[in-house]
Amino acid sequence: MFANLLHFSYFSLFLIVALGFMLGRIKIKGLSLDVSAVIFVALIFGHYGVVIPKELGNFGLVLFIFTIGIQAGPGFFDSFRSKGKTLIGITLLIVASACLTALGMKYLFDVDTPSLVGLIAGALTSTPGLAVAIDSTHSPLASIAYGIAYPFGVIGVILFVKLLPKLTRVDLDKEARRLEQERRGKFPELKTCMFHVTNASVFNRSLMQINARSMTGAVISRLKHGDEIVIPKAYTVLREGDLLQAVGSEEALEQLALLIGDREEGKLPLGKAQEIESLLLTKKDMINKQIGDLNLQGNFGCTVTRVRRSGIDLSPSPDLELKFGDKLMVVGEREGIKGMARLLGNNAKRLSDTDFFPIATGIVLGVLFGQLNISFSDTISFSPGLTGGVLMMALFLSAVGKTGPIIWSMSGPANQLLRQMGLLLFLAEVGTSAGVKLVETFQESGWMLFGVGAIITLVPMIVAVIVGRWVLRIDMLDLLGTITGGMTSTPGLAAADSMVDSNIPGVAYATVYPIAMVFLILFIQVIASIIV
Repeated sequence: MFANLLHFSYFSLFLIVALGFMLGRIKIKGLSLDVSAVIFVALIFGHYGVVIPKELGNFGLVLFIFTIGIQAGPGFFDSFRSKGKTLIGITLLIVASACLTALGMKYLFDVDTPSLVGLIAGALTSTPGLAVAIDSTHSPLASIAYGIAYPFGVIGVILFVKLLPKLTRVDLDKEARRLEQERRGKFPELKTCMFHVTNASVFNRSLMQINARSMTGAVISRLKHGDEIVIPKAYTVLREGDLLQAVGSEEALEQLALLIGDREEGKLPLGKAQEIESLLLTKKDMINKQIGDLNLQGNFGCTVTRVRRSGIDLSPSPDLELKFGDKLMVVGEREGIKGMARLLGNNAKRLSDTDFFPIATGIVLGVLFGQLNISFSDTISFSPGLTGGVLMMALFLSAVGKTGPIIWSMSGPANQLLRQMGLLLFLAEVGTSAGVKLVETFQESGWMLFGVGAIITLVPMIVAVIVGRWVLRIDMLDLLGTITGGMTSTPGLAAADSMVDSNIPGVAYATVYPIAMVFLILFIQVIASIIV
């Protein structure tokens, strides 16, 4: 009965997942396989004839890659600008060292060229690379060699990624916290304090006349004149002895002190009809609008003192573009705040809802983009493929943020759920497919090609660690993402992703993966064409 149940892919799939999670929770000297254990269980099942349909694996792959791209998109272009040259340099080093290692192995063990390019594609788990190898050599030896090198190409990267932090004694959680603090450090901390109007040059002049906002960068949220506390407007006139409350960076507050007068610690109380509230931006029409264009002061009599986004407080400059899920700290009269809440949406439920239309549409566009064939010459062409097409489209859409009524984003819990589900489907299918002919292939082709493939897998990663970690001083999380991206290893990214609660490896992977894919294809074509 149990043997019959194994023929049902849905039963086998969830059994593999369940056993994988059980194995993944076993820790040996603090090291565990986590979700990556699924692929090891799948290899065993595959060896005994259990196969998960390829369509399920592709379905999981596009879900996993799309959610990675959607999450990484907002930080992708910043990462590309700040660290792109370094990470791409490491990626080229990975691909080049893999190919040079393969060439060395060819002359050392007398490996034929079709097998050689197949080994390179398998060692770097690149299906587009295999397609190019077959097309360039017109030999079945390329696919056989690919099949021999592929299992260790998957498993080797996973084990390397899992062991590297232990071997280098890097605490990934501590590293993630440090990098997060550095990221926050790029945005000055916002403070609140009071000012006495003592500078005679601003007496009896309006805030508009002294140009307080643009001159200092601080936001004046309340003003006390005599016993009356008001929300200041552009035409509010300053009098000698008035008290102001302002929010801004330390530099902005110092500039305001020079303009207005004496700075004091403390806060002004709210007036009887005044409130301070945190409002969520959940209305599609407001996404990508600049704060200055909304004229919140004129329309609602409200002042935005800060905008909280991804755990960081931003100064609400007039040219700041609002994003879905932004939390605006607003001061104003009760009725004005209610009106502003209606304008922004302020619907917490919308943040947790999952709209599947953007997900489905984004994946469709990604698959179509992956089918494009870009020709550089009569002999050299490039196609993004399924993984590259979906990843690049997700990065682009996530960076755009909104197209008409469509919001190209999803909530954190929804992203995590779809990513995990896609990953499990993908690992189960890849593992069973690799396990089907694993022993048979070794028996037919011997262990020599397997050993060569393993060396081609390991050498580029070791070179990347030596140069990236100890020469260029790249952070471990960026290095893990760069290694998995440079090796075009989605299972490797999954291993890195499961080790730390940070999207930094995913951003690095997304930064370098397209580059690695393009250069690997070009190198394989060159080797197949020139090396005899």
